[in-house]
Amino acid sequence: MPFFSLPQQSFFLCCPKLLSKFPKTLLFLCPKMSTNPNSHQNYPTPLSPPLPSISKDIELARAMTASSKSSLFELSRSDILYEDEWLIAVNKPQGIYCDSVLASIPRFLSDSTVSDRLSDGNQASPFELHLANRLDRDTSGIMVITKSHKVAAALVKAFTNHMVHKTYVAFCIGSAPKSERITIKSGHGRSKFGAWRVYAAGDVGRKLPGGSIVRDMGTTFEVLSINGQQSYKEPSESVKDEETSVIVEEKAVIDVDAQKDEILVRAFPRSGRTHQIRLHCQYLGIPIRGDVKYEGVYEWKGRRYDAHELHAESLSFQHPVTGFPVMIQAPLPLWASQALQPLTD
Repeated sequence: MPFFSLPQQSFFLCCPKLLSKFPKTLLFLCPKMSTNPNSHQNYPTPLSPPLPSISKDIELARAMTASSKSSLFELSRSDILYEDEWLIAVNKPQGIYCDSVLASIPRFLSDSTVSDRLSDGNQASPFELHLANRLDRDTSGIMVITKSHKVAAALVKAFTNHMVHKTYVAFCIGSAPKSERITIKSGHGRSKFGAWRVYAAGDVGRKLPGGSIVRDMGTTFEVLSINGQQSYKEPSESVKDEETSVIVEEKAVIDVDAQKDEILVRAFPRSGRTHQIRLHCQYLGIPIRGDVKYEGVYEWKGRRYDAHELHAESLSFQHPVTGFPVMIQAPLPLWASQALQPLTD
């Protein structure tokens, strides 16, 4: 015997005169009735392009290569940039996953520190290692690992509250900016297909498909060289000169036929959004070389690039235990040094 039966007129359930004859529990049978409050939501429109079709296969191949490299990866002593009782900072290579870097840390920790921890009765795990920050697979540069839960919580909070000052260096291909410094402010969020996109600054706070909201995103860029010209500055030497401000409210207009320059930039992210620098470079028409996900060139001057060229150059913050200022700087990767070579010849 069926759990319930419907009268012969059940196929008229969408008729308003008949709806009142049936329990509310049966209203789901009406195809035009929606119980989803977001079904007619007016979502904000992303202003950056969707992922290029070519990026899917290339990114898959890169991920497989990185998995293979990461499984065999071991840090060298020269990769360690800073260490004290509570923290260790390393220079992550391009194309290596963060978790593989973390896994290779214990063998570099001093034997005396291990002995001290074991004497305190922590026999199972003398260290409580945590990643204080993460970098994309193909982004090289500074990663900070904490040695205890308490220090991890304090430093992660500093990152979350934007109390850690960061600089990155990127090699871009596009029409060179007319200003030496540019500050761009926009929205940031996932589109309905899950990709990270740039949104209008005026859309910050609005709801997106999936329930998240558009968040604010701000980056300052400093041009270091254009086709080997201009002068490189150390991060500590950078000063706020006259700059151009860009408040994103509409899609960028990029002249695809314009001259393509080689541009080395330093980025100062004012927020910590996923793929922030890569998205803002794309919006400004100077995508990062090798960054196929965000319209960066895959081939340039007869060479194919298997990773994007973005480097976490420096971190400065207040030490979570001592309170003293800490400044960590990673050496420039080869592609950045080569871009600056004409300046030093």
